[in-house]
Amino acid sequence: MFDLARIGAGLPVAETIDSLPSTGNVVIQAPPGTGKTTLVPPALANHAAGRGKVIVTAPRRVAVRAAAQRLSTLSATPEKVGFAIRGESRKGSEVEFVTPGVLLRRLLKDPELEGVAAVAIDEVHERQLDTDLVLGMCLELAELREDFRVIAMSATVDAQRFSQLMDAPVHVTEAVTHPLDIHYAPMSGRAAGTREFYGDVAKQAARQQESTLIFVPGVREVNLVCDALAGHNVFPLHGKQTTAEQDAALYTDERRIVVATSIAESSLTVPGVRVVVDAGLSRVPRRDAQRGMSGLVTVSTSKSSADQRAGRAGREAPGTVIRCYSQDDYQHFSPHTTPEILSADLTQAALFLDCWGAGPDFPLLDPPPAQALASAQATLKRIGATQELALLPTDPRLGASLLRHGSQAAPIIASLADAPLTPDLTRHRPPQREVKRLA
Repeated sequence: MFDLARIGAGLPVAETIDSLPSTGNVVIQAPPGTGKTTLVPPALANHAAGRGKVIVTAPRRVAVRAAAQRLSTLSATPEKVGFAIRGESRKGSEVEFVTPGVLLRRLLKDPELEGVAAVAIDEVHERQLDTDLVLGMCLELAELREDFRVIAMSATVDAQRFSQLMDAPVHVTEAVTHPLDIHYAPMSGRAAGTREFYGDVAKQAARQQESTLIFVPGVREVNLVCDALAGHNVFPLHGKQTTAEQDAALYTDERRIVVATSIAESSLTVPGVRVVVDAGLSRVPRRDAQRGMSGLVTVSTSKSSADQRAGRAGREAPGTVIRCYSQDDYQHFSPHTTPEILSADLTQAALFLDCWGAGPDFPLLDPPPAQALASAQATLKRIGATQELALLPTDPRLGASLLRHGSQAAPIIASLADAPLTPDLTRHRPPQREVKRLA
């Protein structure tokens, strides 16, 4: 059994954890920074003692590693806590953190999830496509296994929609937040993402006297801002870093500037932050009808995302937020993030659903657009997709090429999988670990 008092010391969610239902599906609504990712999994494991382990999904690899590391440290029983991401894993006897993609393929291999008592799906409000599919598959599994339960964890107030889909109660933990001083500082070049704009973003951070968290849309922009802050104690934070590089940004008591993508929005807590500088931009997948594939595009973030970013400055003490856009811009942001199922290429999702045997009543918050789904199914037919293809951790078209051409194609496939919008692959070098894994 996990010592919940020890693990939850100082966490707001500890005040409500004793009232968490011990059976059945549940929706947990708790803002970022309340400790739900840390305390809920061991609480579920205690409920399931002797019946199987608890699997927890988090939408990004850095968040999976960080959550497993934190729980291992706080519980003082590292053998109980494991994780699995693409190309890296560590066994855990009672709690295992994974990405949604890992769990999707595990469900296709073992639809009954033998030895698993519960699945907790974190950050469901982000509406990533793999997360939506995992939730639907687990809900169907819960209908067949009375001893299996599904827990959805959301940081926003749209939990009621998940409650209706899951036929589950909502368990709420309020955040202890401190006052925020929000400033609007619109800068030219934001829409075009110019180098000058990101230079101005860096200047805003350089003026601060407290640890500062900067939000930008992608790795390129992280590097631009970090270069502009040369000479300062600055750390990049994004999903393509090594574990050691990510830990350097997260686990230090020094006053610092952390330049991050959206991974620090809700999936991760960056300790010590008192100032947030927000570029107000996000990078999201959009289906390119001409290419028939998804590409990443930069758009203004949603109001809910902007509010979550701002909240990072007030988790531990009163904070300051500098928004690099106008208040009028903020008012025109969309209320919530557009679900990926409505905008992204659905080829891989269609393959997952076909292998799962999903019917018309498959539980989804939003049904996929009919035209996009038909296009995806036509693509799968054209490449002769099979379940073997679904189990490869890459896009079905790339996987089909890998199976057709063998290990000699691994470098090109790895480049396309790692940077699908890079027009000149000679300028992009994929991680050698990924090349070897594909080969």
